[in-house]
Amino acid sequence: MGRRTSLGVLVVLLAIAGWAVSVWLPEAAPATRRTPPATAEPSAGPVDVPAARGDLGDLATVARRPDGLVAYARSSFGGEWADSDGNGCNQRDDVLLRDAVEVRTRPQGRCDHDVLAGTWADPYTGRRLVFTDLKEPRQAQAIQIDHVVPLSEAWRSGASGWSPDRRRAFANDLGNLLAVDGPTNLSKSDDDPAAWRPRKGFQCAYAARWIETKTRWSLAADDSERRALGEMLGYC
Repeated sequence: MGRRTSLGVLVVLLAIAGWAVSVWLPEAAPATRRTPPATAEPSAGPVDVPAARGDLGDLATVARRPDGLVAYARSSFGGEWADSDGNGCNQRDDVLLRDAVEVRTRPQGRCDHDVLAGTWADPYTGRRLVFTDLKEPRQAQAIQIDHVVPLSEAWRSGASGWSPDRRRAFANDLGNLLAVDGPTNLSKSDDDPAAWRPRKGFQCAYAARWIETKTRWSLAADDSERRALGEMLGYC
């Protein structure tokens, strides 16, 4: 059996097992395989549940559908991903590198880690995501950078009154960004925890991150959102 045939059989078997897979192919451009350190994992470390519950209780309360709110527009938070930390790479590449299990990168302009391909563990579903060419549009859409607290959720819970610069900073806040499965991110859309939750094993970390983000940015929470977050902290 030839090498290509063997690889084809392996892909089929893994796909049947429910894995998102692809096969490493030779790179046309020079690339570096990088394994991010364990400390780069954004959900690493235990959750301080009493502190999270305290922060949740301290959030201001907002109506689920505030009266008189100006309609949300994505453009209010800026356009393309920014290079907020000045390292030459935009936030998408920074998050892809930070959250990867293994990743291939190349220098591109001022960015030393333009992400070409890699492997990720989707926190929302627990699935393993493997991609060979993130410059290919379909693969690029299959792994997305999610705003844990969605921009429209931030808008209705306080960001509508912010300056454009503050909204752009929120949209590019690394602490509120995760590399996740694209279709799952689309199903989440702009829902809050009262309407959408990740897999049970990630709900504690998800709730803690949601609360931390809202606390750090002085955003409010509605009653159903607050109840859902309290329930999710119960899985810690």
